[in-house]
Formats: sequence, structure tokens, C-alpha cells
Amino acid sequence: MSTARDWAELLRVPALFTVPGDALAGAAATGLRPNPRTLLAMAASLSLYEAGMALNDWADRADDAVERPHRPLPSGRIAPAAALGAAAAFTAGGLALASRAGWPALAVASALAGTVWAYDLGLKHTPAGPAAMAAARGLDLLLGATATGKGHPAGNQLRAAMPTALVLSAHTLAVTAVSRREAQGGSTAAPLAALAATAALARLLTPGGGGERGVSRSGHGGHGGGGGHGGHGSRSGHGGRGRDLALQLPAGRRAAATRGLPGSTAEQATHGAGRGGAGAARHATPRADSTPGAWLTGTRNEGLPGLAAGAARAVNAVNAGGAAGVVNGAGAVNGAGRANGAGRASAAYAVPGAWRPGTRATSAAYAAPGVWRTGTRAAVQAALAAGYAVTAARPLFHAALNPSPQLTQRAVGGGIRAMIPLQAALSARAGALGSALATAALAPAARRFGRKVSVT
Repeated sequence: MSTARDWAELLRVPALFTVPGDALAGAAATGLRPNPRTLLAMAASLSLYEAGMALNDWADRADDAVERPHRPLPSGRIAPAAALGAAAAFTAGGLALASRAGWPALAVASALAGTVWAYDLGLKHTPAGPAAMAAARGLDLLLGATATGKGHPAGNQLRAAMPTALVLSAHTLAVTAVSRREAQGGSTAAPLAALAATAALARLLTPGGGGERGVSRSGHGGHGGGGGHGGHGSRSGHGGRGRDLALQLPAGRRAAATRGLPGSTAEQATHGAGRGGAGAARHATPRADSTPGAWLTGTRNEGLPGLAAGAARAVNAVNAGGAAGVVNGAGAVNGAGRANGAGRASAAYAVPGAWRPGTRATSAAYAAPGVWRTGTRAAVQAALAAGYAVTAARPLFHAALNPSPQLTQRAVGGGIRAMIPLQAALSARAGALGSALATAALAPAARRFGRKVSVT
């Protein structure tokens, strides 16, 4: 008679800890906070993942009888029919859960289920196998994005989450390529290629590594000066439809402004374009009291809508509802300047020059309640990227030096566990600190359970 441990081994239960981070990273990539539909996406992902585990062993039962006779099916501890029935039941359950999160989520879940079954039943032992598995992991992240964004255009959610899904898929592709030789060993090329991919992805995830999105998080943003919502706990323009803009010096005046000269000319008024309306610029007249470093080309779309009641000389209009927001001149934000979107800013915020070019939130003066500090995000992101690199790279290096079956299996297991810090780093890169920490908290449990039941 089958036991709970037999089923845990068949379903590779410790690997389940690598699944919830997909939905959280997908939600973070869209700029939306996790909600009950995100939990539905997690549950659907877990169910479809277990369907793949059961179906995998059912499809490989003949090969496992030769290469891994200790597995539950070839050893007779679980009947093949029971494993196939479990795969079908988990698939149906996953699709039912996804349907509760909306039709777009169900469409993505159906594509995911089809990819899982195609991989296990036909593609696994073909050259297309690693690509199919990579596509499945990417679709799992997109499931979280579409479920979380129910009520918003599904195409927008998919486009926003696609770059993050591609990063996760690239890691999955490398690990799957190594797993194709885990029973026989003997390959150094696959571990070396996976090691190179891990190094590239870790570099991409490190702050300043070329993959920064530079987003910030705010609370409920109130109404902006343009009449639209100034942000609703999002980072990508949900609520207020303006495009994220950076804080920078006027074009062509970086060196002059650094020496303390007045700001931009009238022809350098900056365009702010949102999805809700066409961009337009109003040319401004430079003022003698313009302060270097106070040039404002946007308010990160959400944190500071309706800026500066006492800085009328500096600001002509702020993008808050989709129409263009344009800064008039290079005038400084004076002591009367206050933020009325994410909460009142501290008095230090109004000091001229507190905003420095090239920084988004590192200044200590940028302390409005609900604003996500870039320095904190960068530190968390760097730590998670390092954790990902160490978790994946060390066993891959050992497998490259000695491609024995045992070390190759360890490399595959390390790559699977590395999914957790990778997902967490992706959430941190998108500015979702809570999602990043919640995902990272799963790593100790995955490691502990992995000592009892193998993830490969």
C-alpha cells in the first residue's frame, strides 16, 4: 500500500517551494500588489506543477526501471494508473482554480497545462525539451501576472511581465539542459553553459547590472493636479496613467548646472507623455532663482501627484491623469513645497538641491510616507542576486569538474532551489520588497525538506 512518503517522493514535494514565487514575481512585474487572485494563481500553479511531476514519472516509468529503480513507480510502491489519475486530477484542479481568477488567467493556465503534458509525453527526450520546460516556467509567471491584473487589459499585463518571464525561462532552460544527463553523467558542456548563464543572470539582477527598472512604490496616491488618480499602490501607472519619468538635469545643461548656473532654456521644456493622452510641452522662461538639482521632469508617476502648492514658479503642470505633464523652467522647489499624493513630505524635501541628478530615492530628504527607498531595494536585490548565484553556481562548478551522475543530480537540485532567490530578486528589482522577502522566506523550508525527499 502506498504511503504519504511515497506520494511525497513521486510529487517531489520540496520542489513545491519554488512555485509561489512565480506568481509573486509576475504580480510585481505588472506593478500591482498581490491580491486574492494572486493566491488563486499560486494554487493553480501548485496543482499544475504536481500534475507535471506525476505525469513525468508515469511517462518515464520504463526508463526509471533501468536507471532509477528506487523511484515509487518502478519499485511498485505506487501503481502507474494511480500516478496517471493523479496527473489528470491535478490538471483539472489547476484549471478550475485559474478560472476563478478570470478568463485571461484561465487562457494562460490552459497553455501551461498543454505545455506540461506535451513535455512529459513527447518533447522531454527531444531537442525541444529544454525550451518546452523553460516556456512552462515562463507561463507560470505570466499566470500570476494575468490573475493579479484581472480587470485590466490582459495584453498590458503580459507585456509588462514578459521580460521577467524571460529571465526565469533562461534559468530554467539552463537547468533543464543539465538534467538531461543527470542519470548518466559524463557531460561537462551542459554544466559549463549553465554556469555561464547563471553568471549572466546574476549580473543582470545585481543593481547597476543593466537590468534596472528603477521603480518606486507608494501608497494610495490621491488625486493629481491633472484630474486623474495619482497612483493606487502601483509602480507602472495603474490608477494614474502617466509614464514613469526620471529625475534629471535638462538636456545640455548638466555641467553648467553642477557649477550652480541657472537652469534650462525655454526650448528645453520636457515632455511628459502618458497612455491616457498625447504629450505636449509648454515652453518656459528661465528664472534667476532657478536652483541646480531641482529640475523635475516627473514624479515617478505615482508618489507625488499634484506637487508643490508653494512652488508655482517651478512647476507648470504635473502628469497625473494621462495628459502631458511639463515642468516650466528649472525653478527650485522652495520651502513651501509639499507633496499631497503619497502624504506630506518632510521639511527637508523642500530644500533646494535635495534632489540630485542620477538618483531616484537615495537622498535622505526623499522621505515621504509610503515611498520605497531605492537604497533599501538595491541592498535587498543585491543580497538576493548573490544568494541566487551561490545556490546555483557552486554545484554546477562541481559537476563541470566531475560530471558524475551524483554531482550532476546535485547541480540540478541546486538549480531548482536557486529558483527561490531568483524569483525574490526579480520581485525586488520591480520594487516589491514584501513579495521579495516572502519568497526568500521559502528557501529554508525548501532546503530542510529537500534533505528528506529529493527534488530530482
